[in-house]
Amino acid sequence: METIKRMYEHLHWANQRILEALKTIEPVNSHKARRFFSHILCSEQVWLSRIYGKDNSLLPLWSEHGLEDCEELVNRNEQSFSELLSSLTEADLDQQIKYKNSKGMEFQTC
Repeated sequence: METIKRMYEHLHWANQRILEALKTIEPVNSHKARRFFSHILCSEQVWLSRIYGKDNSLLPLWSEHGLEDCEELVNRNEQSFSELLSSLTEADLDQQIKYKNSKGMEFQTC
């Protein structure tokens, strides 16, 4: 369990470093990087909804967010993952997650 928490802490650290780097680049030069970073942050939200068993079919994967929106997503994702990780038990890690991908195909993941 501690390994998963440390892995998430590293992910959050990396998200913060990317956000800081994007703030130093001229907007016209950071378009592609912001697009990919936005995709990463949206994907984190999709996985959170899957873990909680919520419908994620309306969550965008390729929305283009500005830096302020990305910063808000970083903070929102950190809060949501922190709440999730603080509530998980070792037994929870053995449960399968059933979800539909963005194309509506059903999957199960351990």
